[in-house]
Amino acid sequence: MAMELKKPVLQIAGYSNSGKTTLVCRLIEEASKKGWAAGTLKHHGHGGTPLIIDDQKDSGRHREAGAAVTGVEGGGTFTFTAQKREWSLSEMLSFYEKMEIDLILVEGFKTADLPKIVMVKEKDHLSLLEELTNIQAVISYFPFKSSGKYPVFLIEEEERYIPWFTEYISGVIE
Repeated sequence: MAMELKKPVLQIAGYSNSGKTTLVCRLIEEASKKGWAAGTLKHHGHGGTPLIIDDQKDSGRHREAGAAVTGVEGGGTFTFTAQKREWSLSEMLSFYEKMEIDLILVEGFKTADLPKIVMVKEKDHLSLLEELTNIQAVISYFPFKSSGKYPVFLIEEEERYIPWFTEYISGVIE
């Protein structure tokens, strides 16, 4: 079941070390160039609760890249200075809906039914394309035969996927 959100949301999904954080930071930079304020939400998939002092972690990198709002979720803790037993993705995104941001980039939460870019680093990661829903684009580290349902970009083709991103977000914002 898709979440009803007013702000455009684009999820970056993939396995650990597939380039998700690097891509999120690059998309934040591009959004900033367009004058869009981006908020980010990252799933802390390493077990336990995320560090609140996180200058050297992914959410700290998101802020350094220019995100207007950042958040990290893991082990039931959503660092937005609020804590409760467990946070659902829709609860966390509801905080972002109230913020003065133009778009939300979600890193992780791969099984959520949000529009997503899937990162494919290794051949066995191709199974994600059958398992995940709402795929809008794929960024791969190697060429493969695509079903044609969505655009597929190679990781080094930034000159192709960055314009795709800005066109995609422009179509949702305007």
